[in-house]
Amino acid sequence: MMRRSCFVILVVCTFGMVSHAQQSQGGDSQGSSTPPLNVNQIAIRRWYAANTAPTQFSTGGNGPRAVAFDGTHIWAANGFSASVTKLRASDGTVVGTFPCGNLPWGIVFDGANIWVANLIDDTVTKLRASDGVTVGTFPVGRNPIGLAFDGANIWVANFSGNTVSKLSASDGSTMGTFPVGTKPVDVAFDGANIWVTNQGTSNNVIKLRASDGARLGTFDVGKAPVGVTFDGSNIWMANSDSNTLTELRASDGALLGTFAVGSAPQFIAFDGVNVWITNQGSDNVTKRRASDGTLLGTFSVGSSPFGIGFDGANIWVASVNSGTVAKL
Repeated sequence: MMRRSCFVILVVCTFGMVSHAQQSQGGDSQGSSTPPLNVNQIAIRRWYAANTAPTQFSTGGNGPRAVAFDGTHIWAANGFSASVTKLRASDGTVVGTFPCGNLPWGIVFDGANIWVANLIDDTVTKLRASDGVTVGTFPVGRNPIGLAFDGANIWVANFSGNTVSKLSASDGSTMGTFPVGTKPVDVAFDGANIWVTNQGTSNNVIKLRASDGARLGTFDVGKAPVGVTFDGSNIWMANSDSNTLTELRASDGALLGTFAVGSAPQFIAFDGVNVWITNQGSDNVTKRRASDGTLLGTFSVGSSPFGIGFDGANIWVASVNSGTVAKL
């Protein structure tokens, strides 16, 4: 009887300590500034900000420029090899390399398939994620780069066409082509709208309604904006010639902040709490807290880091000159 009583007391005390720990980690509702822990990172005992010496994996191709996560694997677009590489996210093992068009650049996952923007061919390639089989190749505008999926359609930024294309994800048919600013590079979906960065003389970002492509606003940012991402409330842009990061409120485009990053920032990933930015000129990535822009760290990666993605626990970075993807 005494043993059972002690056991009950131990369980209650342990539960109390866990509850207190959760509150002190930011789980309370009283405005703690500490962000909640990522459960996937907890599961793999990743209690630290990032790997200070990132694990590098060769893609087997030349000039990897972008990465996408399909739930199990990382896909890397090999810009100078006209191919994409599929790596197992858990350990970086290469599962396969598959052909696509010339100078593959942007890459996105639609829940079943991988889409790749082929800069030279003015096309996008659709590959089945399960086995890499090409499902189709579809024409878009001139020099496609960035891609985004809105739940039903694929959006493509056509760099030299000054347009974005909207394709049906089911069959690749063109649903519309919409004018934007000069030299659009990247696109992001905020749940209702598409945001497009214009790297040319426009130096702005355009907001389009996803349902019909209607322009809802044009907002000035820094010089030569490249990457764009959505954090659930706000839009973030990497300004490559300003070495800054711009944060806009998604609802109305209001400027919320401008933050310093490294040299020649390119693309951005959101991990659920923080934004990560590749700095092509300084061979590193910058991590800032999304809630207030606080600098949390700068991490060295390969040479000329470009594309970036998140797998639920780790950040992956494609380094063009190294021919590798880094896992942070």
